[in-house]
Amino acid sequence: MISRAINLIIFLVTLIILILFFRKDGKWDAGNAKKAFRYFTVLSNTFCAIAALLMVINPANGIIWMLKYVSTVAVTVTMLTVFIFLMPVYRTITGLLKGYDLFMHLLTPVMAAVSLCVFERHPISLLTAASGVIPVCVYGIWYLYQTIYAPEEKRWEDFYRFNMGGKWPISLVSMLTATFLICVGYWAILR
Repeated sequence: MISRAINLIIFLVTLIILILFFRKDGKWDAGNAKKAFRYFTVLSNTFCAIAALLMVINPANGIIWMLKYVSTVAVTVTMLTVFIFLMPVYRTITGLLKGYDLFMHLLTPVMAAVSLCVFERHPISLLTAASGVIPVCVYGIWYLYQTIYAPEEKRWEDFYRFNMGGKWPISLVSMLTATFLICVGYWAILR
């Protein structure tokens, strides 16, 4: 019951935030939403919201539980990246926890982790736990292409600052390693 309530809150709050992304200056703006979906924060929270809704509908399904686990790893990566990397780089915490970012950077990841580790807990193998790296790996390759290798006119700004000083290989390896360690942490908790 508590698990369903938390998952429903995750879904509803994220849905409201996503709807707001389609609004700009009081009007509907699909371009604004398209820009928002460049961010791992938005993608990971959307993934988590979908998994949370599926958990509300059918919490006993093993595939749905795996989606919830992998999406929880993804939003945990979002949260820890904000606190460990982006906060020192941007020298602010208030800007990263303001408005909807408070939910996407902190509250949703915490709710997802609590519901998974306390109310939806069951053991998984380390190999299965490592599947939590997949979203970060896929996004990392996409982000690398979009910020460095895409044609100049289509290139994104390096908003995560992962290529500061041309050090994207270090950033990529660091993010994948950190994500794997998060997976190991969840594996240990869920045992």
